[in-house]
Amino acid sequence: MTAGEKIAGLLAAQGTPRLRASMGAILLLAWPAIVEQLMITLVQYVDTAMVGSLGSMATAAVGLTASTTWLFGGMFNAASIGFSVQVAQHLGAGRQKQARDVTWQALRFVVIFGLLLGGIAFALSFPLPAMLGAEAAVRPQASLYFRIIACAMPFTLGANMCSAILRCAGDTKTPMVLNLMINALNVVLNFIFIYPSRTITLFGSQLAIWGAGWGVGGAAFASGCSTAVVFLLFVVVLIYKRSPVQIKWRERCGFQKECLVAVWRLGLPAALERATLCVAQIVITAVITGIGTVAVAANHLAVTAESISYLPASGVAVAGTTLVGQAMGAGRKDLAKRFARMVSWMGIAIMTLGGALLFTLAPQLIRIFSQDPQVISLGAQVLRIVAFAEPLFGASIVASGALRGAGDSKGPFYISLATMWGVRITLSLLLAGSWGLVGVWLAMAAELCARGLIFMIRLYRGKWLHISLFGD
Repeated sequence: MTAGEKIAGLLAAQGTPRLRASMGAILLLAWPAIVEQLMITLVQYVDTAMVGSLGSMATAAVGLTASTTWLFGGMFNAASIGFSVQVAQHLGAGRQKQARDVTWQALRFVVIFGLLLGGIAFALSFPLPAMLGAEAAVRPQASLYFRIIACAMPFTLGANMCSAILRCAGDTKTPMVLNLMINALNVVLNFIFIYPSRTITLFGSQLAIWGAGWGVGGAAFASGCSTAVVFLLFVVVLIYKRSPVQIKWRERCGFQKECLVAVWRLGLPAALERATLCVAQIVITAVITGIGTVAVAANHLAVTAESISYLPASGVAVAGTTLVGQAMGAGRKDLAKRFARMVSWMGIAIMTLGGALLFTLAPQLIRIFSQDPQVISLGAQVLRIVAFAEPLFGASIVASGALRGAGDSKGPFYISLATMWGVRITLSLLLAGSWGLVGVWLAMAAELCARGLIFMIRLYRGKWLHISLFGD
């Protein structure tokens, strides 16, 4: 039985399903998303190392534009939320035709919005390195890298959009396979386009490998090509694979006011949330930079190491969005509340384990990336601080996904805005002077705890159960 069929069975059943059945639906949806997140992160480490082999200038050129790329990615994620949550709620209500209409409109939106943001990013690529204060020697490579990434943005939006729609339709395996393909293909193309032609030894034999030798530009080109190929595969899946969102040319649909209004209501708060977090991260980065080089290195490596711990919670959040969205669409508020609470506590449990591993293995995790004793000591210290906040961090990640499934995007935005600026930044500015990086991470831990508690309070109060996405 597929995840989509299991969800449909739960929604159609009378009364509250047994705990085992509900847990089974969550796990069916969550495990492919968890595997996908873990594998993508591992491949990104390889990708980072390949660019890093070109030298510090190449790494700086890529890293310089990372926050801007992340900001544009937030816009894509917001648009994907706007369409995919509608798909979940239509399918929960048994409105498959409307779900397919939303899918058609999503693909049209990809073309228009993707080209618009790609064009803006392309124009921005020329002044961006100087605007960010890059050294003159780094600017040409950074500009080239971001310019190529900008050209691929319509495909990036398309892949994100299709992934989100299929997940909300109950199919998390197809996005897992295709998104892993993006990253595997990216690594292969990196070998071809980053490095010049060379000879390697394979099983005792000399093998000549052609290479373009484009360096940083080759890394961006490889990313763009792999994303374009996989987006086209996503479109093939939507056309030919039997599913509730399978699109047909004779049913093609133009933009509908109701759909676009719902996209605005769902997507705008999500986009503002990402923008708010991005600006806040820039402020915190500036605070850490003022502490010293060791602090900057330790912070970067600790953030990298910590990211592994919360990836499973992100997978559970995908399940929460789908299950709550379909339950709300079916008018089963009892199930929506049950699923939201179950996935949130599952997120807490997963992140409790993750926090325990962070605390226990902190020095070993930092040592993977650095052999500097000072960096290892400081990095391990701050990791052990944030380990205590991981359970409530998990609550915020998963509860946010569940609330968005119900159409509540404003709640996560307001909560993140209040805690990030009211707690993390305020405490960082107060504590950094006397406590250094430790003070910044104490502020982070306090903010994550506050955010998680507020999310759980909002979840249990249940006002989100009365949100009507389509105004009916």
